[in-house]
Amino acid sequence: MPRMELQDPKMNGALPGNAVEQEHEGFLPSHSPSPGRKPAQFMDQFEGKTSFGMSVFNLSNAIMGSGILGLAYAMAHTGILLFLALLLCIALLSSYSIHLLLTCAGVVGIRAYEQLGQRALGPAGKVVVAAVICLHNVGAMSSYLFIIKSELPLVIATFLDMDPEGDWFLKGNLLIIIVSVLIILPLALMRHLGYLGYTSGLSLTCMLFFLISVIYKKFQLGCTVGHNGTAVESKSSPSLPIHGLNTSCEAQMFTADSQMFYTVPIMAFAFVCHPEVLPIYTELCRPSKRRMQAVANVSIGAMFCMYGLTATFGYLTFYSSVEAEMLHMYSQHDLLILCVRLAVLLAVTLTVPVVLFPIRRALQQLLFPSKAFSWPRHVAIALILLVLVNVLVICVPTIRDIFGVIGSTSAPSLIFILPSIFYLRIVPSEVEPLYSWPKIQALCFGVLGVLFMAISLGFMFANWATGQSHVSGH
Repeated sequence: MPRMELQDPKMNGALPGNAVEQEHEGFLPSHSPSPGRKPAQFMDQFEGKTSFGMSVFNLSNAIMGSGILGLAYAMAHTGILLFLALLLCIALLSSYSIHLLLTCAGVVGIRAYEQLGQRALGPAGKVVVAAVICLHNVGAMSSYLFIIKSELPLVIATFLDMDPEGDWFLKGNLLIIIVSVLIILPLALMRHLGYLGYTSGLSLTCMLFFLISVIYKKFQLGCTVGHNGTAVESKSSPSLPIHGLNTSCEAQMFTADSQMFYTVPIMAFAFVCHPEVLPIYTELCRPSKRRMQAVANVSIGAMFCMYGLTATFGYLTFYSSVEAEMLHMYSQHDLLILCVRLAVLLAVTLTVPVVLFPIRRALQQLLFPSKAFSWPRHVAIALILLVLVNVLVICVPTIRDIFGVIGSTSAPSLIFILPSIFYLRIVPSEVEPLYSWPKIQALCFGVLGVLFMAISLGFMFANWATGQSHVSGH
């Protein structure tokens, strides 16, 4: 959830203040490793004060995001076993990607993702990396505002005992504009958002509450599959929805359809945390590459379990009728789900201005690198970004399209392509020869990311062109 001035484009965790300061600098104290010296030994010179457990908490919050709401939809279009196998593959690949980043950071002593891009590819590399991170954060902001657009009308209508599709003031497009103007914009105009780091734990707490509620509702609802085309509320029992794209509660172990090519991008979107790995490493107590890799592995493992449970129980509740924004499937009048909606809305609303902050910082560094701080520029960038994201959310029909596009572009870039390029360009030949197995692995890893991006985007564009993007209840 919020992370002071460093923010992953998801509901992420706060980094300690010193990490923010060091990230702004981009480089650690300038030392050069002696020839043949291992990168991990070089990194040991700079010791932070954050414990192993707190570092796991920070990185887990960096991984955790709004993508969790779409995982049951992903499972519905792959089957349980295929989904879990794909999720495990993405988790393992994400761990390997962090290994590449840590190795590169150990060689040159850089703890900022953008600065690694500059070291690997020159000034153009810094621009490319900053652009990819901005794209990912814009996608994350859009996913948060889409949740507000989808869930806030239901919450307000429940409190007012009204039909959420009725009055004009319950329209989602209007409500996201009101929330953006009255809440998000004032927070985004602050020069420092460090205090929002206290909402770090809110994200993980919210999602744990969400997971527990999903599991509980599965056992409470049982099998409520009906014969209607969409999820509606039962007249006999308003708290129990009826679902109807399948006529029985039969879970699929393996399946495939035109929508399955949204599933891997949704998973990739849910595991992006890479721009935050190096700042967390900076603050780690007794730092070493092996110790930070252990932090990453524990965090990714925990999120794999949480994602897997959420997707499985969500799918086993709604089966093939589940939507890309799973909360929207539950009854408007369910008190427990109402509490979950309120928690999620609070979390995402407070996260949006913090996600906006690194985008603005990156734009200022790219467009006005030598300019002093200016309030008019500070305000103008925030306004332009919020207007852009609001227009995007109003125009995009489903949150699945946001997950799909961002998960097919910026996510493979941050997880696959850029770390492999950094490794190939930064690690010197005397440490790892060009034709050594580690560099061949890194090259294959980058090629896999390019193929993943091309295939996912190709099938999504094909779906849009053939009009299949609105099936499955959307």
